[in-house]
Amino acid sequence: MKDATKYRDLAFTVGDYFAGALIGSITAISVRAAVRPELDLVLAMLIGMTVGTLVHLGIGALLTPILGMFHVMVPAGLIGMFGGMVFAMRDSMQPVTLGHATIVGLLFGIVIAAGVRHLDHALAETSRRDS
Repeated sequence: MKDATKYRDLAFTVGDYFAGALIGSITAISVRAAVRPELDLVLAMLIGMTVGTLVHLGIGALLTPILGMFHVMVPAGLIGMFGGMVFAMRDSMQPVTLGHATIVGLLFGIVIAAGVRHLDHALAETSRRDS
C-alpha cells in the first residue's frame, strides 16, 4: 500500500511540473504574439497580465475537475498573471525568438510549480504539528 501511495505522489509531482511548464510556455508564446517591441511598458504589462490570466483560466477550467482547485488554480494563476506581466515587460523592451520565449516560460512554470508545491507541503506540516 505504501508503494502505491509513493507512486501516486510521484505521478502528481511530475504532473504538477509538467502542467507548470505547459502553462508557462503557452503564456510566454501567447504574450510574445500579443506584445511588440517598443510598446509602452505599462500597456505591455496590462496586455501580458490579461493574456496570462486568460491562459490560466482556460487551462484551469479543463484541469480543475480532475486535479482539484488548489493544485491547478494557484500555480496557474501565478504563472499566468505574473508570468504574463514579466514576459510582456521583456518582450516590449527587446525582441526574443520564439524558442527563447518558450524555454523561459517552461522554466518559469516549473519554478513556480515547485514553489507552490513546497509551500503546500510546509503548510500541511505546520497544520499537522498544531493539531
